[in-house]
Amino acid sequence: MKRGKRYQEASKLVDTTKLYEAKEALELIEKFPKAKFDETVELHVKLGVDSKHADQQVRGTVVLPNGTGKTLRVLVFAKGDKAKEAEQAGADYVGAEELIPKIEKENWFEYDVIVATPDMMGVVGRLGKVLGPKGLMPNPKSGTVTMDVTKAISEIKSGKVEYRLDKTNIIHLGFGKVSFGTEKLLENYETIIEAIIKAKPAAAKGQYIKSVAMTTTMGPSVYVNQK
Repeated sequence: MKRGKRYQEASKLVDTTKLYEAKEALELIEKFPKAKFDETVELHVKLGVDSKHADQQVRGTVVLPNGTGKTLRVLVFAKGDKAKEAEQAGADYVGAEELIPKIEKENWFEYDVIVATPDMMGVVGRLGKVLGPKGLMPNPKSGTVTMDVTKAISEIKSGKVEYRLDKTNIIHLGFGKVSFGTEKLLENYETIIEAIIKAKPAAAKGQYIKSVAMTTTMGPSVYVNQK
């Protein structure tokens, strides 16, 4: 695969035989040639678990101290007082059954996260085949099925991210923008790593964190020394 000139220039800065300290890796990323947009800084953590086993799943949420740099649009499924509460808390869209055909037939996906009150999950469940593959299905584990819609919306808007294993036992997520600078990105990185370590399943044996890589949207990977 042929890489662009900027990627090649950035690659020259990276020593592929070295494991960088987290701060050092972020300082290096700051030196990469800049794109025309503010790139997301991504984290890829390979874990020594087997995601096929239910007792080795790693999933959770964490609020990043400096946010993600992206304002997420929130859709809330709620009725009555909870719908009013969601509107007051700053939800971008609030509704109930009437949204089902809009999502199913009109392919409406103008939102990034869905929050639902527990009584609405019967309705939302009908959208499982549509929302599931897009990772939009509300889930109690990620705090998106809740009666406390104010708290859920506030956390999402202030930089809450969900981390979860993929089929290859890797967690992928964005944890800020290049423009944040090293210190803010380092704070976000440390918060995520701490959360992933705390989420270690009891059934996990041997080395838990196998490898950690940081990269930008368009840049090469920088491998991090994470003990």
